[in-house]
Amino acid sequence: MTAIIDYDAGNLRSVEKALLYVNDTPVISRDPEVLLTADRVILPGVGAFGDAMEKLEGFGLVPVIRELVEKKIPLLGICLGQQLLFEGSDEAPGVSGLRLLPGRIERIPDKGLKVPHMGWNSLTLKGKATLFQNLNETPYVYFVHSYYLPADNPYVCAVTEYGVPIGAAVEKELVFGCQFHPEKSSRIGLSILKTFCGISREVK
Repeated sequence: MTAIIDYDAGNLRSVEKALLYVNDTPVISRDPEVLLTADRVILPGVGAFGDAMEKLEGFGLVPVIRELVEKKIPLLGICLGQQLLFEGSDEAPGVSGLRLLPGRIERIPDKGLKVPHMGWNSLTLKGKATLFQNLNETPYVYFVHSYYLPADNPYVCAVTEYGVPIGAAVEKELVFGCQFHPEKSSRIGLSILKTFCGISREVK
């Protein structure tokens, strides 16, 4: 069972629908007991960094998410959900992120390209990225974002280019992130989600 964290962040149903398509059993919940007994958990996200952290804190979910990581339950952040894994964001100065990974989110610089970055881009993979291991082609995925993780972060496992190198996916042990939307990325995205659903929690 994959739990999708419900903190009024949008794109919950599209993630749920994609998980059903790959024959997983998704549950949308903010109940700590449900989240902490799930096989894996997804932190979705559409919106602003500061608002999202306020909602996570208001629902009492910040310590729950940190406990997920401590209990070795696989966690996947999607879009804003990836950004929330880090220490903070230029979008919300003074607001702390979940601090599960080191680094800070920056605004995409104005280099003659439209911001937000919206559309399909290819990925360059770095090393043996777990979520991409079953792909037989160059990943081509869908993005919608104005802020990004610099690609030189040590946990970046996939990079795309949009004026600057962008950290498109991250991995540290059982913590994963995708700046793009796998649930909107057609066959490639579904393959990534199916791979994530095959990752089991580590029993301590």
